[in-house]
Amino acid sequence: MDKELIPVKDVRIKKGANIKDLFEAYKSIHGFTAGYLAVAAEVLGEGLKESDARFLAFTGNLVATGLRGIIAQLIDLGLFNIVITTCGAVDHDIARSLGGVYYRGDFDLDDVELSERGIHRLGNVLIPKESYGVIIESYVKGLVSRLAEVKQFWGVREILLEVGRDLRNDPNSILGAAFRAGAGVYVPGITDGAFGTNLFMFSQFGGIKLDIFRDMKELSDIVFTSKKSLALVVGGGISKHHTIWWNQFKGGLDYAVYITTAVEWDGSLSGARTREAVSWGKISARGKHVTVYGDATVLLPLIAAYLIDSSEQLKD
Repeated sequence: MDKELIPVKDVRIKKGANIKDLFEAYKSIHGFTAGYLAVAAEVLGEGLKESDARFLAFTGNLVATGLRGIIAQLIDLGLFNIVITTCGAVDHDIARSLGGVYYRGDFDLDDVELSERGIHRLGNVLIPKESYGVIIESYVKGLVSRLAEVKQFWGVREILLEVGRDLRNDPNSILGAAFRAGAGVYVPGITDGAFGTNLFMFSQFGGIKLDIFRDMKELSDIVFTSKKSLALVVGGGISKHHTIWWNQFKGGLDYAVYITTAVEWDGSLSGARTREAVSWGKISARGKHVTVYGDATVLLPLIAAYLIDSSEQLKD
């Protein structure tokens, strides 16, 4: 309590308010998530201006929603230049780019009935079988054949670059955006999904071999040559841990924002707040960081709108 006390202010929203007005309102409202959301905007705003290594980490489930387009937009704008995600994100991005249609559903639908109708349920998103597995399998079969004609050993990031090249004409493709913007996409759990499993299956017939150490060498080089680093981590799991794990080797992230619905009381990595990462050296003790609790499908569009509105100033 050594800081000057600042009063909570009552807020009234004026007609025609813009996104910056809204975040100023969050700052004044302060309780309860609003205050943390306002801090997140400030941390990201400063971090994007000061950092040369800018990590965007997120989980695959988000790519099954309309957030996919917003994530691609953030990459297209060059706000983030390193993407760390899951195989599920790759799966959904490929499936949706190549004609798969996902539908609005409900959490309370009958899953036995859905299974009988050949429909997968991801939360309240419905994914027909023909919009997912068969599309990915067919695509990877051709991809492996093409890659094998070039060379035998491939890093995962290199393969995803080629996928991005194929998807580059889809404005909402995350891999396509990474290709267009020159951002590297790293998926440490590449075998944990349809894309990686199909890479394995088709590679058994004289195809390619994965060199996962190549990706580690690239991340090592990025981290050790960076002056300052920032991470926006949406969700938990391997994409979150891989991001903070590598940054510990340079003294920790200088700027970090977590968006999560997980709690820390079970000791899980997904629920761990930014402050815990300081004890491991994964976020610098001098770094600026905040954890924002809430659904990413609500919070990320707000943060993205703020960053996009500020993007010209951030580049100065």
